[in-house]
Amino acid sequence: MNKQTFRLISPDVRAYCCDKILDAPVGYVVEIKEPTRSVEQNAHFHAMFSDIAKQCEFMGQKWPAEDWKRLLADAFVRAMRELGTPLKQDGRIVPALNGDGFVQLGIQTRRLSKEEARNFVEFLKAWGAEQGVKWSWREE
Repeated sequence: MNKQTFRLISPDVRAYCCDKILDAPVGYVVEIKEPTRSVEQNAHFHAMFSDIAKQCEFMGQKWPAEDWKRLLADAFVRAMRELGTPLKQDGRIVPALNGDGFVQLGIQTRRLSKEEARNFVEFLKAWGAEQGVKWSWREE
């Protein structure tokens, strides 16, 4: 049996999942977890990273959107920790294996819950407002 993922959106889907569990061989693993961020949330904050990359500088230079994503995800994790509401996935910084620099571990936006993703978008809006970012994404 291949890996299967089900989103519990109705009583019928829930019943189907129960049947699949009962039919699964002994030793199989069932995981139940909160839904992660939506495709729309992901598109929203990637558009925001792109806007930031086009309009902002850090350390006197422009940075690609992917670098801004890492910088801002780290800032978000730190801010949430300071507010007393740490994320379920808490990042950490460790020395590089060769001792030359540091590596950030553990923070991945794809693992954000929907609520954490909403908070991240609000964090990005606030940070962007402080920097004067003009957003291309329009709320509907």
